[in-house]
This record gives sequence, structure tokens and C-alpha cells, in this order.
Amino acid sequence: MKTKKVVVVTGASAGLGRAIVREFAKQGANIGLIARGLEGLEGAKREVEACGGRALICPLDVANADAVDKAADEIEATFGPIDVWVNNAMNSVFSPISEMKPEEYKRVTEVTYLGQVYGALAALKRMRPRNRGSIIFVGSALAYRGIPLQSAYCGSKHAIQGFYDSLRAELLHEKSGIHTCMVQLPAMNTTQFGFVRSKLPKKPKPMGTIYEPEVAARAIVYASESDHRELYVGWPTVEAIVGNKIAPSIGDWELARSGYKGQMTNEPEDPTRPDNLWEPLPGDHGAHGPFTSQSWSFSPQFWLSKNKAPITAFALALVAGVLWGK
Repeated sequence: MKTKKVVVVTGASAGLGRAIVREFAKQGANIGLIARGLEGLEGAKREVEACGGRALICPLDVANADAVDKAADEIEATFGPIDVWVNNAMNSVFSPISEMKPEEYKRVTEVTYLGQVYGALAALKRMRPRNRGSIIFVGSALAYRGIPLQSAYCGSKHAIQGFYDSLRAELLHEKSGIHTCMVQLPAMNTTQFGFVRSKLPKKPKPMGTIYEPEVAARAIVYASESDHRELYVGWPTVEAIVGNKIAPSIGDWELARSGYKGQMTNEPEDPTRPDNLWEPLPGDHGAHGPFTSQSWSFSPQFWLSKNKAPITAFALALVAGVLWGK
């Protein structure tokens, strides 16, 4: 009889995915690790095993639907039925729209949007006959509010939000026992800022208040165990989403003013630096980026949401809308 939770994490080799793996590993879970970077996957596997769980490395590109489906078969053959599937893999390009290429939009969309769709399809194929399981979609404040210089990523996150709404309605229609949640995240100190393609003159950085990836990872584990439809993590996420619903034009003007400088450090970018758009970068890079000294390791807003403080959370949302409109 199976006694350990079986979890699948896409984008598991580095950044947020690596932090998610560590949080589930603390529970002793058996984890299917999906990503392209083999060295990072091997590092994640060692961390899972150090916590008493087992891990299966599945080196693949989530843009390949057949590969994702075959990995799900392999994971279930090794560990048993999948309990939780976390759709986390992403890719991006920092660039003005005028400098973007069609193939770059296609690639980011295939990984960041379709990768989550393919993961959901693989999970649903196996969870529907059992009428149980949890599928987590990793979203962003940018699923609601697009910002300059990240049009491909913002478009992909918006697409995930639309797919998620459709899926929720269909599962409710079916009276399904499968749980889903989309976790909307703020800017985080992850490896992506040194990984993704950038056409900016200076090195990219997270915009606004930055959080350590463990904050989001804990929220994702919580989402997999709770009955929430959607979770916002971090005050900036609430401000961006609620503010955009109330006064989107003001958001346009504010981001036109601050959105370029706010996404760049003062260090010149190396135009020859390798990126992971088409191939993974070698090495085991862990979970964190270079912004630890500027990052929060705790979210009071999420603590309020988790601990059932709906009135306070609603008040915060109203304040967010007011501040956005100033």
C-alpha cells in the first residue's frame, strides 16, 4: 500500500521549481522531477533523498506533449498514482516588443503556457479515473497585469489564467473530485534573471518588492492541500491585480514611467551571455538568484490569507486599489 505522497514538479531543476521540490521533500514525498537540465535534476534528486523520499529524474522539454505524458507513465509505474502535479516550468525573453522575433514568442508560449496545458492534460488523464488529485498552476501578478519588456511571458501567463478558468468550470460541471488552484506570485529572487534571454542594455532584475522562492514554494504546497480556487502571494500581487481591475489606465501610465528602469540593475548586460531559451544552461544552480539582500523571506499578506482572515484580506485589497489609483 502506498504511504507516501507522489508529487510531480515541472521546472524542477532550478529557481522556484527547486524550492518547490525542497518543500515537498520535507514531507518525505516521492517526487517526479521534470526539467531539461540534468545536473540540476541530479542535485534536486539528492536533496529529496536526503529528506527520506525517492526521486525520479525525467529530463525533458515540457513543450513536448508526448514526452510529458510518457514521463507521467514512468512516474506512476515507479511510485504509484500521482497525488499532486505542479505546473511550474517557464521561459522568458526580456525585450521591447519591437526587438522580439516570432520564433521567440512561439518558444516562450510553448514552454510557459502550453507546458502547463500539457502537464494538466497528463495529470487529468490519470486523475480522472480515480476522481482525486491536485493540480497546481503557477501563475503571477502578470497573469492579470502585463508589464513592458516581458510581453511574451505576460501573454503566456494571461493564457494560463484563461485555460484555468475553463478547466475549473468543466471540472465543476463534471462534479469532479480533482482539486485545482492557481497561485499568483510576486517578483522573486530566482535563477531566471541570469538564465533567460535578455536584449536589455543592463542586467535584468525583479521589479518591485522581491521575495525569496521559499515564500512561493510554501504557498504552493499549501495550495495543494487546501480548497482554495486561487491564491495571491505578496502584497504587490494584490496591489497589481486589484489595482488593475479598478484603474488599468493608471497602471499603463505608471509602468510606462517606471517599468523600464525598474527591471534593470545598474550593471551592463553582456550581449554574448548564453541563455536557456532553446537549451538548458549547464550546472546545478539551485533555487536563488543574486538578490538575496533585497528579498523578503516572509509574506504577511499570505499569512493572513492562509490563516482565514478574509475581512483583513478584503480591506487590504481595497487599499491596494486606492494606492494603485494615486
